[in-house]
Amino acid sequence: MAKQKVAEQFVDILVRAGVQRLYGVVGDSLNPVVDAVRRTSGIEWIQVRHEETAAFAAGAEAQITGRLAACAGSCGPGNLHLINGLYDAHRSMAPVLALASHIPSSEIGLGYFQETHPELLFRECSHYCEMISSPQQMPRLLQTAVQHAVGRSGVSVVTLPGDVADRPAPERTAEHALVTTRPTVRPGDTEIDKLVAMIDEAERVTLFCGSGTAGAHAEVMQFAERIKSPVGHALRGKEWIQYDNPYDVGMSGLLGYGAAYEATHACDLLILLGTDFPYNAFLPDDVKIAQVDVRPEHLGRRSKLDLAVWGDVRETLRCLIPRVRPKTDRRFLDKMLKKHADALEGVVKAYTRKVEKRTPIHPEYVASVLDEMADDDAVFTVDTGMCNVWAARYISPNGRRRIIGSFTHGSMANALPQAIGAQFTDRGRQVVSMSGDGGFTMLMGDFLTLVQYDLPVKVVLFNNSSLSMVELEMLVGGLPSFGTTNHNPDFAAVARAAGAFGVRVEKPRHLAGALRDAFRHKGPALVDVVTDPNALSIPPKISAEMVTGFALSASKVVLDGGVGRMLQMARSNLRNVPRP
Repeated sequence: MAKQKVAEQFVDILVRAGVQRLYGVVGDSLNPVVDAVRRTSGIEWIQVRHEETAAFAAGAEAQITGRLAACAGSCGPGNLHLINGLYDAHRSMAPVLALASHIPSSEIGLGYFQETHPELLFRECSHYCEMISSPQQMPRLLQTAVQHAVGRSGVSVVTLPGDVADRPAPERTAEHALVTTRPTVRPGDTEIDKLVAMIDEAERVTLFCGSGTAGAHAEVMQFAERIKSPVGHALRGKEWIQYDNPYDVGMSGLLGYGAAYEATHACDLLILLGTDFPYNAFLPDDVKIAQVDVRPEHLGRRSKLDLAVWGDVRETLRCLIPRVRPKTDRRFLDKMLKKHADALEGVVKAYTRKVEKRTPIHPEYVASVLDEMADDDAVFTVDTGMCNVWAARYISPNGRRRIIGSFTHGSMANALPQAIGAQFTDRGRQVVSMSGDGGFTMLMGDFLTLVQYDLPVKVVLFNNSSLSMVELEMLVGGLPSFGTTNHNPDFAAVARAAGAFGVRVEKPRHLAGALRDAFRHKGPALVDVVTDPNALSIPPKISAEMVTGFALSASKVVLDGGVGRMLQMARSNLRNVPRP
């Protein structure tokens, strides 16, 4: 029997860690590992057209499944292309193991062809980043990398020279037990006691929820009912907390709507639940704030805290619910619910009046129709920019749908690659990529990956021939738009030429039929919707100082615009508000 090589041992450990796919582009230094994947059951090699896609796809798979996912790049430029997708996975707290293969070990440090130093390059976007220098080092180092990625919810990078991968593995290597799931974390009794006292003393409490409330919907609702609290959310908390929520007051931040901003400022006590909401200008500085987070490094880095609580949201609420004194005064809650409904009434008209007859097509209308027609358990991947706006305001969560985007890293071109990773987890589940024309064309080559693997991803392309969010930033900054116009082809024709279903929509009356046909098609499909580049409403008072990068992070105003079915939800919640 032939002796096992390091590459084979490497792949065996990945399989034991639960990795089912390795996304990447083949290359000489990576060949021993790719060949080991070919000969190993339980794992498959997914060939993409760009390594950035590989990292985005792995990050999306990890977010959908909660399990470790993996990607790989060959030496030098190959693994360098992984870096943007790894930044996104790391900032999204997705457990991803990245293999950065390397030049021959004897040539490291001598300016060899394609030489880089991955162990330095990837350090900022990973919890763990080390190089395997010898076969004896590999099993323990890879085990450590796996446990960092899973245990700390982020990226680990392993650098492996191609010649080391091709060497014989050491005999009688111990088979290490691997950590593949994370424990729950309960706060200490002292912190629970202090938080109970703060809640009991406060007359008006508001909950503001982020992605850390995943799996805690029932506990948040029970807690809100007990203390009569309005519940707002950040964008990453939308899919976990907005649905079936009679206490919903909307979303805060650049894309915000409703009464979330006011509810967080008019309370006596603001409790931040599982959120690392980055725009501190939208948070109050004159109310008491308590924060609950399983990541201690998140506590207090956005606002001054009166109490920091280290623990899982669900476990923390389970400790709090039986101990806090029930509140009976609903006046603050009911006032915020009414303000929320009134606010939505005011903005929903902006993009719902006769839009089904207007051309170019309003993108809000596209998102609204898409929300109505998509499956109840669909996965939406959302490009950064204006697609974030449409998803935030029109895609309705229900506890089964997922909404994945580059919501923290804010990268362009994320939606299509993330759709690839999401679709590989379940070919029978509907996956919709809400792509902007700028983001789509940046990694358009990987549309061919959909065709190659016959992945039934549906790309809904919001094609306004411009970089709309950048134009907004320029406009707010007092600058004329420049360098933001795209000269685009007929993307539907491109899709058909590639072997996929493609349809172009220029009139609103054709939209529903085009989406229906795309959804019925069993393979990959692209719906190229020509949308209005001017369909963005700006608040009347806004200054250049309000713009910082992607967000109006120094402002206390939000964009105007439609809000889809959220108005119906707010009206429904108002039925429970006692009338004077």
